[in-house]
Amino acid sequence: MTALAGFFSALPPPMRDPVLFAIPFFLLLLTLEWSAARKLEHLEGDRPAAGSHFARDSLASISMGLVSVATTAGWKVLALFGYAAIYAYVAPWHLSPARWYTWVIAILGVDLLYYAYHRIAHRVRLIWATHQAHHSSEYYNFATALRQKWNNSGEILMWIPLPLLGIPPWMVFFAFSVNLIYQFWIHTERIDKLPRPFEFVLNTPSHHRVHHGMDQLYLDKNYGGILIVWDRLFGTFQPEVFRPHYGLTKRVDTFNIWNLQTREYVAIARDWRSASRLRDRLAYVFGPPGWEPRVAAQPGGVAPLATSG
Repeated sequence: MTALAGFFSALPPPMRDPVLFAIPFFLLLLTLEWSAARKLEHLEGDRPAAGSHFARDSLASISMGLVSVATTAGWKVLALFGYAAIYAYVAPWHLSPARWYTWVIAILGVDLLYYAYHRIAHRVRLIWATHQAHHSSEYYNFATALRQKWNNSGEILMWIPLPLLGIPPWMVFFAFSVNLIYQFWIHTERIDKLPRPFEFVLNTPSHHRVHHGMDQLYLDKNYGGILIVWDRLFGTFQPEVFRPHYGLTKRVDTFNIWNLQTREYVAIARDWRSASRLRDRLAYVFGPPGWEPRVAAQPGGVAPLATSG
């Protein structure tokens, strides 16, 4: 641990992100999967065949991932100033990166906070607007793993407890990169369920396929990053019982990466303008995705309840 800590702390900040080192392996695995799926670029009924790729969809995902590398670096630079101030002037103690327990706290802390952020992102529309692009593909493959958001502000705020606990800021970023790298391999239909001990503790391809499912049984389930135990503890776990239908509940018919990233912000602005009451406007922004105001009941009728999508 001491040698590893010394190695990364000696690097300039832009080079401390292990995601940069992992990119060639991402591309290699993606290429292998894509090559194996070349004969599967067809539909099974009304949806893509298991394990298939569609060139325009995959290229959109890869493009979003490449832009995300740059935008994430920018958000981390901004966060570094705040984290450094919290770590230096507010944290009651400083944990040494040479100690094994500091790494455990950092990695488990990031994973738990990722679970919390991820769950909020699915239940608060303004934050969902940053995350929905990742769910917009109807294909589930390694390219989908690269379909990342460009706005990391929510995660940056969610990590604040870690420098407050005395975790060095660079370790916070490192731990999140480890979390992100782990999540790459679970975006595939090529791997079936793993042995029970792994499925019980870890987030696996089977668990994460559920998370990407738009089926009613699968909606808002399995938020974990590395560990699935958070979902088991907090009541959001759902095992895979059938092959999911992937994508959003309202289909997205575009491969334009700018539109994929901004479409929900545009929809929020449109709904804000259409609402006549402040509470409805606030609910459109901070309520769950798919929220609609109650419709006044007609004589002899019952007003329908709002539903989330």
